[in-house]
Amino acid sequence: MHVHTSAALLLASSLMAGCAVGPDYHRPAIASPATFLGSPAVADRVAPTAVSGTDLAWWSGFGDPTLTGLVERALAQNLDIAQAVARVTQARAGLREADAALLPSGDVTASAAALRLSRDTLQGRQLAAFGVGRNQEAYEGDVGASWDIDLFGGLRRDREAAFDEYQGSRAGVAAARLAVAAEVADTYIAIRGLQERLAVANEQVSTQQRLVDTIGLQYRKGVAAELQLRQAEGVLAQVKGTVPVLQVALDAALNALDVLMGEQPGAERVLLAAPSAIPTAPAITDIGSPADLLQRRPDLIVAERRLAASNARIGSAISEYFPKISLTGLVGTAATGPASLFTGGAFQAQGVAGLRWRLFDFGRVDAEIKNARGRNAEALAAYRLSVLRASEDVENAFSALVNREQQQRTLVTGETSLARAQQSSMAAYKGGVVSLIEVLDADTRLLETRDALAQARTESARAAVASFRSLGGGWNAVPAAPGTKLAAR
Repeated sequence: MHVHTSAALLLASSLMAGCAVGPDYHRPAIASPATFLGSPAVADRVAPTAVSGTDLAWWSGFGDPTLTGLVERALAQNLDIAQAVARVTQARAGLREADAALLPSGDVTASAAALRLSRDTLQGRQLAAFGVGRNQEAYEGDVGASWDIDLFGGLRRDREAAFDEYQGSRAGVAAARLAVAAEVADTYIAIRGLQERLAVANEQVSTQQRLVDTIGLQYRKGVAAELQLRQAEGVLAQVKGTVPVLQVALDAALNALDVLMGEQPGAERVLLAAPSAIPTAPAITDIGSPADLLQRRPDLIVAERRLAASNARIGSAISEYFPKISLTGLVGTAATGPASLFTGGAFQAQGVAGLRWRLFDFGRVDAEIKNARGRNAEALAAYRLSVLRASEDVENAFSALVNREQQQRTLVTGETSLARAQQSSMAAYKGGVVSLIEVLDADTRLLETRDALAQARTESARAAVASFRSLGGGWNAVPAAPGTKLAAR
C-alpha cells in the first residue's frame, strides 16, 4: 500500500504543479584545476610555425601539403564519419517522432464492399425471412483523430530524451571528424618516420657489409681472427633483420591510411612511394584550461548529452505510475448505396475518452524506474570518467611532446659529435693511424644515432597530433536548451 500512497501523492503534486514528473536535468559540476600541468612547458616551445588550440584546420600547421590534402580528403570520404552522419539522421527521425507523439494524429478511411448472402445458413434464412436480398452493398468514409493527452509529462520527457540524443549524435559527428583527422595525421607521420628509418637501416646494412668484407679479407690474409669475422657477420645479420620488421610496420601503416581514406589497401602507395621529410610539430597557442575541455571536446559533449537523455528517461518511467488519458473522435458517412452516401441520414460520428492506468502493475513500474535510475547513475559515472581521461590525454600528450623534443635536441647534438668523429676517423684512416674497422664502427654509431633521431622526430610530431586531438581540435559547441526547435534541413 506504500507504493499506492506514493503514487497518489505524486499524482496530486503533478496536477497542482502542471509540470512533467521526474527530475529536471542540471549539468553536473566538475571540479578542475585552473591550468594543465604541462601548459607552461608547452607554451615555452619554439617552432617554425604556431597553431592555435582552437584552430579547426590544425593539421595545416605542420606545413606539409600532402598531409593537408590527405586529411581533407579523408574528412570527405571516411566511412566512420559516414556512419556518424547516418546516426544523426536516425536521431533526427527519432526526435520528430517524439514531437509527433505530443500532437493529435488523424487518418482518413474509406471502403466499399459487395456481399452475396448464402441462403443455406441460419443467418441467411433469417435475413431472407425479413425480406433482405441476397446481394448487399456497403459504402463508408470516415475522418478520425486521436490524441494522447500528456497530462503528467511522460511524452515530454521522451521528447526531451530524443532531443538530447539528437544533440549527442551531432557532437558524435564532430568527434568522428576529429578522430579521423588525428588518425590520418598520426598515420602519415608514422609512414614518413618509417621511411626515414628504413633508409637509415639500409645504409647500416651497407656499412656493416663493408665491415664484414674488410674483416673477411683480413681474415683470409691471416691478419684478423675468426672471432672478429663471426662477430661482424652476426651484427650484419642483426641489422638486416631490422629491415623486414620496419617494412612490415610501413606496409601496415600504408594500409591503415588507405582504410581511413575509405579506399582499398594500396590506393595511396604511388602518392607516398617517394620518401619525404617528417613533418615538424608546430607551436601550440591558446591551450585553455581543463574546464574548457567540457565545451571543446566533442566526445565529452556526447557523454554529457547521454547523461541528460538518461535523466529524462527517469521521468518517462515515473509517468507510468499515473493514468494515461486519450481522446478519439470520428466523423463520416455510411450507406448501402453510393447515391445515399452523402445524405443527412448517412452521417455518423463517434467520440471516445479512454483511460489506461497500470494500477495493479506498480511492481513492474518500480523496476522500470530503478532501471532508469541505474542507467542514469552509470551515465553520470561515465561522464565524470570521460572528463578525467580527457585531462589525462592532454597531460600525457603534452609530456610526450616536450620530452620527445628534448630527446630530439639531445640526439641532434649527439649526431653532430658523431659526424665529426666519423670525419676524424676517416682522416686518421687516410693517415694510416687507424684501420678501416674503426672507420666503419664510427659510421655504425652515427647511423644508430640517426635512427634514434628519426624516431624522436616522429614521436614528437605524433605527440603534437595527440595534443590537438586531446584539446578538442578547436571544435566548440554549447548544447542548446531542450526547448530549442529543430532547424529544418
